[in-house]
Amino acid sequence: QVQLVESGGGLVQPGGSLRLSCAASGNIFSIHVMGWYRQGPGKQRDLVAAMAKDGATNYADSVKGRFTVSRDIAKNMVYLQMNGLKLEDTGVSHCNADVAHKLGSVEGFWGQGTQVTVSS
Repeated sequence: QVQLVESGGGLVQPGGSLRLSCAASGNIFSIHVMGWYRQGPGKQRDLVAAMAKDGATNYADSVKGRFTVSRDIAKNMVYLQMNGLKLEDTGVSHCNADVAHKLGSVEGFWGQGTQVTVSS
């Protein structure tokens, strides 16, 4: 089993910054892709930013130039630096990991989420 635990969410004013962290633990050989999804009130969960093991990144158009995703491969962690936060960034940010086990099987896992609220 694999557990993903997020931290770093909170309340911030428009234009402010937050840094999210996600730590994965458990039966992990490697993590192919690790990233962040956001679910706003009454909305579905959408990709915000993700990074593959080789460093390739994928960002939602709405956050390009404002958010930066990074990973610590050795520690099975992913981070999201969020700058220039906007009201529409409000939502529960969930960590996601595409986990490879030692013998080759692959599973996707989700964290419980951390609340990000942007409000004046």
